[in-house]
Amino acid sequence: MIDDEPGIRRLVSRTLSSAGFEVDCAADGRRGLDMAREGRHELVLLDLMLPGLDGVSVLRSLLAERPAQRVLILSAVGDVTSKVRCLELGAADYLPKPFAVAELVARVRARLRQPVPEPDARWLRVGGVTLDTTRRTAEYQGRSAVLSEREFLLLEHLMRRAGDVCRREKLLADVWGYEFDPGTNVVDVYVGRLRAKLGVNLIETIRNVGYCFTAA
Repeated sequence: MIDDEPGIRRLVSRTLSSAGFEVDCAADGRRGLDMAREGRHELVLLDLMLPGLDGVSVLRSLLAERPAQRVLILSAVGDVTSKVRCLELGAADYLPKPFAVAELVARVRARLRQPVPEPDARWLRVGGVTLDTTRRTAEYQGRSAVLSEREFLLLEHLMRRAGDVCRREKLLADVWGYEFDPGTNVVDVYVGRLRAKLGVNLIETIRNVGYCFTAA
């Protein structure tokens, strides 16, 4: 746990120890980052407002070196912008302060139940496009793009079926959860967004059928 408030460190350490976990604590960002780098911790609880090195910098540096490290943000900074930023950087969860200890323990257990992906499983590479399934970003010829939830799911679906025609009805069902075609052009709109973000058209339109990711 990386937090500069002694009372919070004592509370969380005591609570998690009682729940059967071993807890290491650091009171500032630099020391916490060093401990996280040197040790093999299953989960890092990270505050954002830290002396020495702020929490966002710790998160960015840690995940750059250990992309599979699970990090739960535990902070009094509870605005949506901060939450989205941390989750897009790769945080596994975000719990605002003040919090109920029962919820903290439940979230810690939930995060630890999630398997750590194998290093190779994080990256999906097809046709010159690299999809980061942890941070949900796509890269093509040095151009990197952050993807929204639906953009990521759509691109992943197409890349895993590269060379095959993906029918519009199947995309609506698997990506948007529609069990019928509501007559929307949402698939076309999102394909257009992906083409713009990648800066190249690797998604071929199959007239009156659907789309195909071309692995050229």
